Amino acid sequence: MHKTKEITFSILMLLSIVITATAQKKSSIKTESLSYNIGDEKFLSYVAYNDKSAEKRPVVLVVHEWWGMNDYVKRRTRQLAELGYLAVAVDLYGEGKIANNVEEAVGFSTPFYKDPILAKSHFDAVLEKIKLNRVADTNNIAAIGYCFGGSMVLNFAKMGENLKGVVSFHGGLAGVPPTEGLLKSELLICHGADDKFVSTEEVKNFKKELESVNAIYTFKEYPNATHAFSNPDATEMGKKFKIPIAYNEPADVASWNEMKTFLKRIFK
Repeated sequence: MHKTKEITFSILMLLSIVITATAQKKSSIKTESLSYNIGDEKFLSYVAYNDKSAEKRPVVLVVHEWWGMNDYVKRRTRQLAELGYLAVAVDLYGEGKIANNVEEAVGFSTPFYKDPILAKSHFDAVLEKIKLNRVADTNNIAAIGYCFGGSMVLNFAKMGENLKGVVSFHGGLAGVPPTEGLLKSELLICHGADDKFVSTEEVKNFKKELESVNAIYTFKEYPNATHAFSNPDATEMGKKFKIPIAYNEPADVASWNEMKTFLKRIFK
């Protein structure tokens, strides 16, 4: 009986140490606004990193959903910082805009779907800014994106952006066609099998285009997952705005783990 109590006490002590270490790691995450101008327009990107270490670390840029610079993209940025990266939520729209409804989201996002060069110029601006950060490992840079952001980061890679890798979470696939020799990034595409915004034909064409230029890519498809499957707010927003989006926890967890493995490998 005495021995059992000792074992229980040891387990509790170990759990306490783990919990304390996790809390200390999270408390070391520094967040700050990255303000800059493109012409006369102001942009407000969001940076997160562990400031207890001066060591250089890989950079991961995060492009938001069509809703803009909301709490969701900032939370993902902090989670990346907890993994040891210098993470940046990219304000693609400018002025930290956040859409309040579908109509505003369409209005904010449409110019960037129509003009990929404009989108890339906004991405390049924050990329150059974050490279100046004292802890940025400028030889190891990747980008991830959600929905609209997934479409954008895939476009940037296909347009020749110098990134080690790109991860799209439930992003659109009908973007800029790839050109052999221009696409340098390895791609990870995390796609919901029940995504009503992306047709089966689009998926086939996307894969065919990538294979035609010998792209290195992994396409992960999650059963019963719709558009926006990684966002816990998606179900409520889908009901509110009557659009076919919903949160899917298994797909969220699986895709995040796929991303972690992917980033760890490409940054070796």
